[in-house]
Amino acid sequence: MTVLRVGTRGSALALNQTRDIAERIGTKAGVEIEIVPVTTHGDVSRESLASLGGTGVFTGALREALLAGECDLVVHSLKDLPTTPADGIVLAAVPRRADRRDALCARDGLTFETLPAGARVGTGSPRRIAQVRAARPDVQVVDIRGNVDSRLARVYDEATDAERRLDAVVLAAAGLGRLGRTDAVTEYLDANAWPTAPGQGALALETRGSEGRPDLDRTVARALTAIDHATTRACVTAERAVLAGLEAGCSAPLAATALVEDGLLFVSATAYRLDGTASITSSHAASLDSPGLPSLLEAANDAAARVVAELLENGAGDLTSAGAAR
Repeated sequence: MTVLRVGTRGSALALNQTRDIAERIGTKAGVEIEIVPVTTHGDVSRESLASLGGTGVFTGALREALLAGECDLVVHSLKDLPTTPADGIVLAAVPRRADRRDALCARDGLTFETLPAGARVGTGSPRRIAQVRAARPDVQVVDIRGNVDSRLARVYDEATDAERRLDAVVLAAAGLGRLGRTDAVTEYLDANAWPTAPGQGALALETRGSEGRPDLDRTVARALTAIDHATTRACVTAERAVLAGLEAGCSAPLAATALVEDGLLFVSATAYRLDGTASITSSHAASLDSPGLPSLLEAANDAAARVVAELLENGAGDLTSAGAAR
């Protein structure tokens, strides 16, 4: 293989994160890279994420292009990836996760605490909507769509129509970093108080293949193995196992966080009612028998299963269901 065709969404953020990881693969494998932009349903629809249902709206077209042979590898934001495996497709690598936190971008250097009552805060994430409403019921949450620049413009562009103006938006810190827009951040939201979506800050690299083995040139396959980060893969596996166990899509008001520390893998998840009036949290840990990936994945699934069982027992399914989200 002399040219590796890498599929990605066509947004500025998707292209930036794909070029970065594709260049690393190309250098390690000694191949040229061709970026193949693919338009997804989520890119063209103006409906809210909750209305779209979330699952697969940003990934389906990329997977179709991969299976059709239009590209050899696709790069997703991992939080967009459905938890159900796709036939003929392998998760070939999960690089080291970037900053998983959310960030507030507000006018006049405001923080979340100093936003005035009645401030208009924009986000398209049901989880963030619930969190903002829970922490600041005195502000107005505005459900928005669009790329990072268009969202920031609604805060900082003086030419924005008054009815579209926002006092602040909440965005993923990783995306702002990959776009070089951390200058817009007025506050990074603490990950303990503001837990984030399963997989936030991580990327998923998929290829054609079966039984966990990518159908790729050996040098490219070795390059993917080299950038696969075992701890990140285990943590996102745990977070996504919670998502799957609750049968919730990426449009559900759900946060999940996993980390590895002191020989343990910790998993914590919170399900929210969309109006911010209720939430349920569960946290569990599992011991690591060895530092290798098999042990990490076993611990991830063990801790996640106990988190799911406790959440469901305490009524989390009612909070994350489509009916409750309305």
